Amino acid sequence: VAYNEKEDTIQELERRISRLEGVLHLEEMITTSGGKIFATNGKKADFHTMLEKCQEAGGSIATPRNKSENDAILYFVKRYNTYAYLGIKESLIPSKFQFLDGTKLSYTNWHSKEPSGKGEE
Repeated sequence: VAYNEKEDTIQELERRISRLEGVLHLEEMITTSGGKIFATNGKKADFHTMLEKCQEAGGSIATPRNKSENDAILYFVKRYNTYAYLGIKESLIPSKFQFLDGTKLSYTNWHSKEPSGKGEE
């Protein structure tokens, strides 16, 4: 009996999560790629505030690791007609970038003449 109750609870939670994700998709506040959920609240903030908000939500700042994830981030850039912060920083070598944890980038898709190291890469 206890097993069935746990299974019913899990199924109910899965239904609730699915409905919530559906609402967020309709509101164009989330998109998915490769099992990851990319989300925004649509508000502008500085980089450090964005890092903090992402951590408070249990996630991390978006870091594209392939074309599909880059497209998911680009979806919000186009939707809100703005730029997006990424989990990437300039290394000690000018105009060379790395992940926030210091590891080498495994995927890049820079605009022509970028990165310049002047911001808005």
